[in-house]
Amino acid sequence: MPTSDSRRAIQLLTSVPYGRVATSMRALPFLAVARHVVVDGGILLRMHAGYGYHQACNGSVVAYETDNFNSGDSQLWSVQATGEARIVEPTPAGLKLFGPGPAEVEGKPFEAVHMRIDPQFFLVHTLQGSCGRTLQHAG
Repeated sequence: MPTSDSRRAIQLLTSVPYGRVATSMRALPFLAVARHVVVDGGILLRMHAGYGYHQACNGSVVAYETDNFNSGDSQLWSVQATGEARIVEPTPAGLKLFGPGPAEVEGKPFEAVHMRIDPQFFLVHTLQGSCGRTLQHAG
């Protein structure tokens, strides 16, 4: 049975479409952007296959993080889910949840690859009363 923290994390995950998956490739850490949907308590990711990041993630423990930091809300949050990632072939219903993908990634046709993370645990962090955003540029 999911804990109240995992239920809250899943609720927050379903409120935004994109996040970042973190693992290592050739002993170096990296982050990759992914589209996500929640299916049967797991996180289904859609990534661009052209980078090969899915190969580094497949069979590895990864962290997946998303947030609402650019939303302008007064309460900001981030969710991190940690678990093993596996390349999967989604069901037609699962594919439909993603909606259309991008046409191109850096000038090349988008090629989708899907992964599933079955989280072992979630972390939820909140910040109340967000500060106004100030852009700073090096002069």
